[in-house]
Amino acid sequence: MSILRGILAVVLGMVVGSVVNMALVMAGGHVIAPPAGADLTTAAGLQAAMPLLQPRHFVFPFLAHALGTLVGAFVATKVASGGKRVAALVVTALFFVGGIAAARMIPAPAWFIVVDLAAAYFPFGWLGYVLARPGQAGTAAAG
Repeated sequence: MSILRGILAVVLGMVVGSVVNMALVMAGGHVIAPPAGADLTTAAGLQAAMPLLQPRHFVFPFLAHALGTLVGAFVATKVASGGKRVAALVVTALFFVGGIAAARMIPAPAWFIVVDLAAAYFPFGWLGYVLARPGQAGTAAAG
């Protein structure tokens, strides 16, 4: 039963985290307008617009990756009955693999890829795990 609950925790973490990720990606274009004439809805349009994008245009993609991972790890930790750390780590690792795949498919500046992969996944996955543990927020380093 514990293994089944762990699998459910990971699946729910991925689903809820992905919803957060997509909501932020979709909201980003409304908060920070794309360059005039840029079509960021297709791969070809994104590739054509990449030279026009400024660092501010990468804020919401970073937030989407970081907060999607945080929420996913949080949910997985809350739902899992045992192996809470493992559930959070699996969700975090899956989001990280998705980030690597996206970095290979979507042309982005090297600085963004490095910052995104280094700071958006494992640090925020760990934070989601820590925040989900009841009464543990003050002892984050205790693990």
